[in-house]
Amino acid sequence: MDQSVPSTEETGRTSSLLWRSELNRENNNSSETICVGPGERDGPLIRVLRIEAKIDNEPTQIDETSPAVLKYRTPNFRASATVEISPFCEPEAWKVGWIQACTDMKFHNTYGKEGYTSWEFPELTSGKQSMISDCDGRHYPWYGSRNETVIFKGPCDRYQTATVFMNDNFHPHVTWRNPANRHQLEPNLTHIIRDQSFYVWLVAWNMVTMKSFVLQTISWRMQLEIEVDPSKPLGQRSCLVSNPVPTQPSLLDYNVPIPRCALTPPCANSAQMLVWHPRRGRPVCVIPPVWKTEAHRLKRDSKL
Repeated sequence: MDQSVPSTEETGRTSSLLWRSELNRENNNSSETICVGPGERDGPLIRVLRIEAKIDNEPTQIDETSPAVLKYRTPNFRASATVEISPFCEPEAWKVGWIQACTDMKFHNTYGKEGYTSWEFPELTSGKQSMISDCDGRHYPWYGSRNETVIFKGPCDRYQTATVFMNDNFHPHVTWRNPANRHQLEPNLTHIIRDQSFYVWLVAWNMVTMKSFVLQTISWRMQLEIEVDPSKPLGQRSCLVSNPVPTQPSLLDYNVPIPRCALTPPCANSAQMLVWHPRRGRPVCVIPPVWKTEAHRLKRDSKL
């Protein structure tokens, strides 16, 4: 069963996952202690001392100060993990950090009876991929390159410990007027709904042997719904109608395999496109994806 993480108290746990660097295992290791057989070279043990995941216990904030767009900001998803690596004599380097991928997204902005716009990932809507990388677009496949990752370098004759952090939230701008209709003068935005799901993995990667191991899998979801009355004055139009208390993340007691598509381009920010779905007629692309060419894949392919 999933282990839900309450937002009302600090929640952490000591993981029993121990990883040997020389094991040639896939990244979807089960949640077991990994042992090395006789005759195999001893490698460092990597242990998760503490891990925590939560979403700030506060409602989505709505901002109507702009006459052009409605803005909203969701509460932050936050994850942290303290990792320890035992002494090792090899001149190796281990990188430990967070990888995130989006598995589902529904993001519809309705404009009265005309239709709705939808932010979409063609890779997911077409069924070609089961997930899409949510990295920063520069350091594939990692979510970030500052507090999100750490590198342990050897040889080292002492235990090394570090904590890695990540946080994520949504803060988009939604136009008051239908972006597919240049002649729309009056505000006609009436409804916003967003439902997005993610997997987050804590991963250890041997930068010499190129072997990677999943230490923990987290799942989380953000849902929101906003009703809008465009006839009202600016500052009084919108209302959050979804549950203001966010659903908390789950620390899974099993590890979900990381598919190749979650490790390589395109990332979510460059793959998303805005599509207009009229009440009558065919959908129209309003904003195409930034990602256009496979040439970038050769430059930014993941090494995991």
